[in-house]
Amino acid sequence: MDLGIKGKRALVCASSKGLGRGCAEALAAEGVDLVLNARGAEALEATAEAIRAEFGVDVVTAAADVTTPEGQAMAIKAAQGVDILVTNAGGPPPGSWTDWNRDDFIAALDANMLTPIALIQALVPSMMDRGWGRVVNITSGSVKAPIPILGLSNAARTGLTGFVAGTSRQIAGSGVTINNLLPGIHATDRAIQLDTGVSNAQGISMEQAKTNRQATIPAGRYGTALEFGSACAFLCSDRAGFIVGQNLLLDGGAINATL
Repeated sequence: MDLGIKGKRALVCASSKGLGRGCAEALAAEGVDLVLNARGAEALEATAEAIRAEFGVDVVTAAADVTTPEGQAMAIKAAQGVDILVTNAGGPPPGSWTDWNRDDFIAALDANMLTPIALIQALVPSMMDRGWGRVVNITSGSVKAPIPILGLSNAARTGLTGFVAGTSRQIAGSGVTINNLLPGIHATDRAIQLDTGVSNAQGISMEQAKTNRQATIPAGRYGTALEFGSACAFLCSDRAGFIVGQNLLLDGGAINATL
């Protein structure tokens, strides 16, 4: 299927690896030029060069921590005039509700709620002026079914979901859509972090921790960045203009829900 976005331009945050890179590669495969962002300049440049070589699209980089005001300013400057925005930032550390103080919650809100909102506020108005745009926020399955050890993520990402629910419907008439992708466990560094925590807490091997987690997923495995990126590319496509304010869950069936 031709997604109808060849020649468009996208900012993809936290895209040097993992789910962000999967989204960047899927968009590049459709002929979308890219502004890539991540904190580590070396890994970011390596990813940019690999995408240029494989897909032949224009790729510029903005190495910055987009969860900071300075990093946001750099990314926004590099991304002026983009047609597509994919927001993404690493999740807060796991823990217990008794462990977190106000500073922990503020940091989580800054990274996983207020940063995407700032990028939306900065970049969506010009999309509206041009009559076309796509925003996809990478959030978490925890907004649909809270994960006890990820309370910081539960709170911050659910706040973003509420913002998107209202804002997406206010701007849909301008030709701009905002939707969320909710990943379950995927074979990324985040999975390694979570499996390491289980391994340490339960005194089991990493392989056993992974096996145990896979047993809770009806698909029987972790997802891949390629699968995730393909879903992102579709939501960014010209074919997805009637999908507004939705939360697409990609978790292999792990969350047992009818709706």
